[in-house]
Amino acid sequence: MYCADCGEKLYYGATNNGKREGAFFDCSLHWKHKDKCGTHFIRESVLERMVLKHIQLVMGYILRYRQHFIFVMEQQLQLESAEKLQTSRKQLERNERRIAELKRLFIKIYEDNAKGNLSDERYEMMSQNYEAEQKQLEAEVVALRQEIEVQERQNENIERFIRTADKYVDIEEIDPCMLRELIKAIYVEAPDKSSGKRRQKIHIQYDGIGFIPLEELAKKETA
Repeated sequence: MYCADCGEKLYYGATNNGKREGAFFDCSLHWKHKDKCGTHFIRESVLERMVLKHIQLVMGYILRYRQHFIFVMEQQLQLESAEKLQTSRKQLERNERRIAELKRLFIKIYEDNAKGNLSDERYEMMSQNYEAEQKQLEAEVVALRQEIEVQERQNENIERFIRTADKYVDIEEIDPCMLRELIKAIYVEAPDKSSGKRRQKIHIQYDGIGFIPLEELAKKETA
């Protein structure tokens, strides 16, 4: 659960009586620094209804228009993946160049130290800094390669999501297992009261395929 504005997690809270019907979520940054982010307060019961409705719409659409769902998601993921792949590959290339440079620098300071051109204290400090940076970059390289591999298998992700979704076509209530299998993150917007009524939107990022464009999918039903 995340704030749609600042990206921080939402805290879970309850009223003084501790009863679940009073439970709610709110932006953790707002709790700590009210001037940095507005309240994103939402009742747990309201959120559950919104999430359930969204999942039911997605599951029902897959049931009726499976091939169109695959087509729309493939188009969306190809666009997103192309941009992410380019960014990830550039970052991977930068990291690998820097790792190679750090190895050369380490050899140089080792030789300088051996020749007496670099004190032991200075050598120790520089070698520790280089080693720490190299370890961090190597960890990022592993993560980037995994991310690139995932992005290159987007179509597989769609098929995997549909197989999982098939299990929840007729859902009537939310359960933890379903949430873990289907959803990666939920982003909650601040409430809008400009119309005189309290309105609030959420955005659901589904596991493996991201945000599903329900409005684009709905065009199939109205065509």
